[in-house]
Amino acid sequence: MSEEILVNFGPTETRAALVDNGVLQEVFIERARSKGFVGNIYKGRVVRVLPGMQAAFVDIGQERAGFIHVSDLTLLDDKGNEKKIDEQADIRSLVRNGQDLLVQVTKDPIGTKGARLTTHLSISARYVVFMPNTSHIGVSNRIEDEKEINRLRELVSELSAEYASSYSPNVQEGGFIVRTLAEGASDKDLRADIPFVYKLWHDLNEPIKKSKAPSLIYEDLPLFMRTVRDLMRDNVERVRIDSRESFTRMEKFAKHYAPEIGIKLEHYPGERPLFDLYGVEEEINKALEIRVPLKSGGYLLVEQTEAMSTIDVNTGGFVGHRNLEETIFKTNLEAASAIARQLRLRNLGGIIIIDFIDMRETEHQRQVLRTLEKSLSKDRVKTSITGVSELGLVEMTRKRTRESLEQLLCEPCEACKGRGALKSAETICYEIFREILREARTYDDNPQFLVLASQVVIDRLLDEESANVADLELFIGRSVKFRVESLYNQEQFDIVLS
Repeated sequence: MSEEILVNFGPTETRAALVDNGVLQEVFIERARSKGFVGNIYKGRVVRVLPGMQAAFVDIGQERAGFIHVSDLTLLDDKGNEKKIDEQADIRSLVRNGQDLLVQVTKDPIGTKGARLTTHLSISARYVVFMPNTSHIGVSNRIEDEKEINRLRELVSELSAEYASSYSPNVQEGGFIVRTLAEGASDKDLRADIPFVYKLWHDLNEPIKKSKAPSLIYEDLPLFMRTVRDLMRDNVERVRIDSRESFTRMEKFAKHYAPEIGIKLEHYPGERPLFDLYGVEEEINKALEIRVPLKSGGYLLVEQTEAMSTIDVNTGGFVGHRNLEETIFKTNLEAASAIARQLRLRNLGGIIIIDFIDMRETEHQRQVLRTLEKSLSKDRVKTSITGVSELGLVEMTRKRTRESLEQLLCEPCEACKGRGALKSAETICYEIFREILREARTYDDNPQFLVLASQVVIDRLLDEESANVADLELFIGRSVKFRVESLYNQEQFDIVLS
């Protein structure tokens, strides 16, 4: 398996794509006007405490106040370590209106919701995540080898003790989470990471003390540098960047921070756009559609709502070669792999309901679930499958940390207001009839009515509904005229007294 990372720069946005054997797996977009906030640390101010929800709103200087739940609050003991807070504790005993709070964003604002916050601070490096207010050293649960887990834990413990005192004699060692990428990492690799995060945290102490709320204390790396930090793995063959200036910046960053990946960086000077060369633009557009074709002839229907996302599997034109059960099984197997990719590509989060085609054989059900789990194991975002419900639906969750691709690139349709459907021309015609009747009862001195509507509605009124229009004119004793308004959508109409 060979992967490539593509980084495309434009005057208004930066985009990064992870391509596996020529197939787009993930895409990341950062716009100059709307950068993500995950990882940023703010000195915020509590503006409202909600005891009924055990939560509070915190002003961090953004358009909408951030939200923090009592479970995301921490207290420090005499040694400066975090103390666990009982989730049953009254939040009013922990925070108050007007109180300054050092918080970090864990989820970007989504829709009408503000950013999700925590006081459990952390700073990410390539191999480790530093947690200044804890003494815990943990290892990613994706590293399964017990010997490797123990080696990494001991190595990080030794290095943290060694470097903590070098920045301040009174500084605590802090805690660490060893990232999945650290599996097999050498002593030298970790020796580069740990001083980096200690120095970074030490440099933040002064602005934390002097800054007034609300203010930004620490901003995470820009997208193209986060790409190097978070996506680089041994199987990534190269990183192609289409901007000479950004390539130079990334080279300097890699030289200082991760020298071993410098040889994988490559400037792309071609005239043809980088994303076009790999078919990424086309794949992004496909990821905004509801229907996803499968190679066998079947297809998925992927629909996203605020409450949950649903995925329906259909055989479509795939008829198989043996029997119906075998056809269904093969379609579901292919769908399981395709679904895992679609979740990453579209960045769907929250509750996800998958309606596979009903399978009678238990072994087929087990294999499809196993294929889904195996495909999801490649996902960097935490996923959890709860199993098959009584209705035969697969229920799962995927951690939501940022807006989905659709939320980022699209907005609700002005015509249907996000419903996904318009009232039919026939329905609008009958609404117009009812409105004319109301107006006729209210105003009995006007000689006629003028209906302004879209082309499709006017055409129907003058054709299929012409007899009903004639009956209406006879009933109200007045004439009704029609005029097409080209800017009106199908649901819009106005009735003018003339």
